[in-house]
Amino acid sequence: MEELIDEECKAENKLMISEDYLVRIMAKEAGIRGLACVTTDTANESTRRHNTFSTAGAVLASGLTSAALLGALLNIKQRIAIKFQGNGPVQKCIAESDAYGRVRGYVAVPEVELPRHFGRPDIARAMGNEGLLTVVKDLGNKGMHEGVVALVDGSIEQDVLHYLTRSEQVQSLIDIDGIVSDNPMAEDQIVASGGMLLQALPGVDEKKFDNLSARFDELPSVAQELNHGRTLEELLAHVMAGIEYETLEKRSVHFSCSCSWKRTEKALLILGRAELESLMAEGEATVDCHFCGEQYIFGQEALETIIDKL
Repeated sequence: MEELIDEECKAENKLMISEDYLVRIMAKEAGIRGLACVTTDTANESTRRHNTFSTAGAVLASGLTSAALLGALLNIKQRIAIKFQGNGPVQKCIAESDAYGRVRGYVAVPEVELPRHFGRPDIARAMGNEGLLTVVKDLGNKGMHEGVVALVDGSIEQDVLHYLTRSEQVQSLIDIDGIVSDNPMAEDQIVASGGMLLQALPGVDEKKFDNLSARFDELPSVAQELNHGRTLEELLAHVMAGIEYETLEKRSVHFSCSCSWKRTEKALLILGRAELESLMAEGEATVDCHFCGEQYIFGQEALETIIDKL
């Protein structure tokens, strides 16, 4: 799978100032933890960089929200990559995140526009109903961990829930949604994007979790509520009504890409002398970053410098 966010490149990251944020809560007595996030700015930055059509943009927004939620479950210096690969026209959506709220992602085919399904982008049809969801975690000193499950229906929300239930065996409730503008010329394609994840911990109060589940299913999506001006704190308070909990943290979520000239140069070194000399003969080498669209052009002088390093 594509490389995860590189901590060493943090100083060179392409970073967007964002109003997106995530809230983490814990209900100790009930044995329930919760996360909720806004990803609207992050999604719009990504859709602009990849020039997505609205259906593909909605897929990307949901993928980024998934990564933001799962990334928030990690410890510091840990990272996660999520790959949705299906038989739909989008083909593939990859999103990455870390424990610091840095998120990036892309879709394989950004020019996907399908008729809306009950007024909403048809994410399930765009992603497809057959394929795999692969989750790779870089756990630092504990090494890499990979989980793979079949796609349920391509909706992303249900696919992530299926992964949490089957691969991590954690009883979970999840909402991932994005509202796309009706105006195809809008600068901000994503009107609202966000999600919520509630999980049962060992020793959970099953009755309280069942009641929570019933209430969770009755609520509008997080994106709909955000679009109506409600905050994450208000949404969590509403869904957790009757269950005592504390807010552990509130932190930023933002688009960030770790690609850089230095990192791209290292990738070219791997090609070897013969391939680099061939590129010199052609005049230059151009390398594009899948995640942010940044383009790195190495002219003959730059290529000669790389060859000298060999």
